[in-house]
Amino acid sequence: MKTLNVDLGDRSYPIYIGQHLLTQTALLTPYIVGKQVLIVTNETVAPLYLDTLLTTLSAYKSNTVVLKDGEQYKSLVTLNQIFDAALSNKLNRQLTIIALGGGVIGDMAGFAASCYQRGVNFIQIPTTLLAQVDSSVGGKTAVNHPLGKNMIGAFYQPRCVLADTSTLDTLPERELSAGIAEVIKYGVIRDAIFFEWLESNIEALLARDHQALAYAVEVSCRNKAEIVEQDEHERGMRALLNLGHTFGHAIEAACGYGVWLHGEAVAAGMCMAAELSNRLGWLPEQDMQRIIDLIARAKLPIKPPNSMTVAQFTELMAVDKKVEDGKIRLVLLKALGHALTTADFDGVIFERYLSDSCAV
Repeated sequence: MKTLNVDLGDRSYPIYIGQHLLTQTALLTPYIVGKQVLIVTNETVAPLYLDTLLTTLSAYKSNTVVLKDGEQYKSLVTLNQIFDAALSNKLNRQLTIIALGGGVIGDMAGFAASCYQRGVNFIQIPTTLLAQVDSSVGGKTAVNHPLGKNMIGAFYQPRCVLADTSTLDTLPERELSAGIAEVIKYGVIRDAIFFEWLESNIEALLARDHQALAYAVEVSCRNKAEIVEQDEHERGMRALLNLGHTFGHAIEAACGYGVWLHGEAVAAGMCMAAELSNRLGWLPEQDMQRIIDLIARAKLPIKPPNSMTVAQFTELMAVDKKVEDGKIRLVLLKALGHALTTADFDGVIFERYLSDSCAV
């Protein structure tokens, strides 16, 4: 087992990474206050891991809420099911909410924890690669709105993160690839050495080699922890973690949440950011091609959906959280491992690039 720490003063917490951690009661008990636990999971994960976790927490009064699975259910309506469970079971401020699932479950359970009785304990147990390397770390919690992804939420840090890599054995291939998109992101924005490692080991990750997966999770979490420690509330460098996300969120919203997985949309968005950076004269052609080639080798999309129009992209990107004073801010690239967040790019080149990337 590897242990990393997110250093945020009195809100610091550990990230435990390893196999078969779900059965280790001693890892969780220091972070549960009182005896009340509410496990939030979904219909896919519950049959696989809920009984194991309930056995691990047998000393506690555990309640569960099992939500429908999918990005399309990441909404205020679904969020109320968590509050209904907490209130109907008369759970108080000594409650610990535990997220058992992927990024959607982690985001909703964390947001519920931030709101319920103005804030209760929260533990992340991510069961997908995407959640283990990205969404479970850093305290971003939210639900979607029909007009924009993750537009309603809060920064709320967990007490600990338990990344049991053995849960990745049951992950569908499509979701494994979607998680690899976020792994690749760290190499592209700030860790060129890790990017080179990924170029040599992408097939091992796709084959679920336990050693390769554990290393990828560890390096990804370390990169994210270092960024979050310096910019918890995304007022500066943390925005670099959004590489590909402004394009990607537009893709998700235009197609309908859940049609494209988040990681798939981010993958296409990273390719778009790389291509735009190249057109602006910032990113060398060779670096752009290496990014696109690695994403393609990970069995991820490298282009937006054929159905998307320029109007859809511009309209949906205009309501992104990274828009400031009416200007779209994008994470773009100067080189592999060197990203920047900027609104200072040639708008004509940007519009021409969108026109060339879209059918209409």
